[in-house]
Amino acid sequence: MSDPMRIRAILNGDKVDVRVLMAHEMETGQRKDAAGKVVPAHFIQSVTVTCKGKTVLSAQWGPAISKNPTLSFKFSGAKVGDKVIVSWTDNKGDKRTDEAPITAPS
Repeated sequence: MSDPMRIRAILNGDKVDVRVLMAHEMETGQRKDAAGKVVPAHFIQSVTVTCKGKTVLSAQWGPAISKNPTLSFKFSGAKVGDKVIVSWTDNKGDKRTDEAPITAPS
Protein backbone atom coordinates (compact mmCIF):
# COMPACT_ATOMS: atom_id res chain seq x y z
CA MET A 1 0.00 0.00 0.00
CA SER A 2 1.29 3.46 -0.82
CA ASP A 3 1.75 6.35 1.58
CA PRO A 4 -1.29 8.51 2.40
CA MET A 5 -2.13 11.33 0.05
CA ARG A 6 -1.56 14.85 1.29
CA ILE A 7 -4.80 16.75 0.70
CA ARG A 8 -5.43 20.43 1.32
CA ALA A 9 -8.92 21.86 0.77
CA ILE A 10 -9.49 25.54 1.57
CA LEU A 11 -12.73 27.47 1.08
CA ASN A 12 -12.02 30.79 -0.67
CA GLY A 13 -15.25 32.70 -1.17
CA ASP A 14 -17.69 30.28 -2.78
CA LYS A 15 -14.98 27.99 -4.26
CA VAL A 16 -12.95 25.24 -2.63
CA ASP A 17 -9.28 25.23 -3.67
CA VAL A 18 -7.99 21.63 -3.55
CA ARG A 19 -4.38 20.43 -3.80
CA VAL A 20 -3.44 16.76 -3.64
CA LEU A 21 -0.01 15.12 -3.52
CA MET A 22 -0.11 11.40 -4.36
CA ALA A 23 2.76 9.03 -3.53
CA HIS A 24 3.18 6.68 -6.52
CA GLU A 25 6.14 5.53 -8.63
CA MET A 26 4.32 6.10 -11.94
CA GLU A 27 6.50 3.78 -14.06
CA THR A 28 5.93 4.18 -17.81
CA GLY A 29 7.03 0.69 -18.85
CA GLN A 30 9.75 2.17 -21.08
CA ARG A 31 12.60 2.56 -18.58
CA LYS A 32 15.27 -0.11 -18.13
CA ASP A 33 16.86 -1.14 -14.85
CA ALA A 34 20.62 -1.53 -14.23
CA ALA A 35 20.53 -5.05 -15.69
CA GLY A 36 18.91 -3.79 -18.92
CA LYS A 37 15.50 -5.29 -18.23
CA VAL A 38 12.40 -3.20 -18.85
CA VAL A 39 10.74 -1.97 -15.65
CA PRO A 40 7.04 -2.95 -15.94
CA ALA A 41 4.46 -0.19 -16.29
CA HIS A 42 2.83 0.81 -13.00
CA PHE A 43 0.82 4.03 -13.02
CA ILE A 44 -2.38 5.61 -11.72
CA GLN A 45 -5.18 5.15 -14.26
CA SER A 46 -8.18 6.81 -12.66
CA VAL A 47 -8.71 9.51 -10.05
CA THR A 48 -12.08 10.41 -8.52
CA VAL A 49 -12.80 13.20 -6.04
CA THR A 50 -16.11 13.44 -4.18
CA CYS A 51 -17.65 15.84 -1.69
CA LYS A 52 -20.99 15.28 0.05
CA GLY A 53 -21.53 12.13 -2.05
CA LYS A 54 -21.19 14.03 -5.34
CA THR A 55 -18.34 13.57 -7.82
CA VAL A 56 -16.53 16.89 -8.26
CA LEU A 57 -13.65 15.57 -10.41
CA SER A 58 -13.06 12.45 -12.46
CA ALA A 59 -9.82 11.91 -14.43
CA GLN A 60 -8.26 9.18 -16.55
CA TRP A 61 -4.45 9.19 -16.51
CA GLY A 62 -1.78 7.37 -18.46
CA PRO A 63 1.91 6.55 -18.06
CA ALA A 64 3.06 10.08 -19.00
CA ILE A 65 2.23 11.52 -15.54
CA SER A 66 5.25 12.18 -13.33
CA LYS A 67 6.31 10.31 -10.19
CA ASN A 68 4.42 11.44 -7.05
CA PRO A 69 1.90 13.50 -9.04
CA THR A 70 0.10 16.57 -7.77
CA LEU A 71 -3.42 17.59 -8.65
CA SER A 72 -4.91 21.07 -8.19
CA PHE A 73 -8.47 22.16 -8.97
CA LYS A 74 -11.40 24.22 -7.67
CA PHE A 75 -15.06 23.42 -7.21
CA SER A 76 -18.09 25.07 -5.65
CA GLY A 77 -21.04 23.91 -3.57
CA ALA A 78 -19.29 23.00 -0.32
CA LYS A 79 -18.70 24.57 3.08
CA VAL A 80 -16.12 24.47 5.87
CA GLY A 81 -16.21 21.08 7.59
CA ASP A 82 -17.35 19.09 4.54
CA LYS A 83 -14.98 16.29 3.56
CA VAL A 84 -13.14 15.96 0.26
CA ILE A 85 -12.52 12.29 -0.58
CA VAL A 86 -9.84 11.42 -3.15
CA SER A 87 -9.54 7.90 -4.62
CA TRP A 88 -7.22 6.46 -7.24
CA THR A 89 -6.79 3.09 -8.94
CA ASP A 90 -3.66 2.06 -10.82
CA ASN A 91 -3.10 -0.31 -13.75
CA LYS A 92 -2.20 -3.18 -11.38
CA GLY A 93 -5.46 -2.86 -9.44
CA ASP A 94 -3.94 -1.13 -6.39
CA LYS A 95 -6.26 1.43 -4.82
CA ARG A 96 -5.95 4.28 -2.36
CA THR A 97 -8.58 6.52 -0.75
CA ASP A 98 -7.93 9.41 1.62
CA GLU A 99 -10.00 12.32 2.86
CA ALA A 100 -9.55 15.79 4.34
CA PRO A 101 -11.96 18.36 5.77
CA ILE A 102 -12.50 21.67 4.03
CA THR A 103 -11.00 24.47 6.12
CA ALA A 104 -11.30 28.24 6.23
CA PRO A 105 -8.40 30.35 4.93
CA SER A 106 -5.84 31.26 7.59
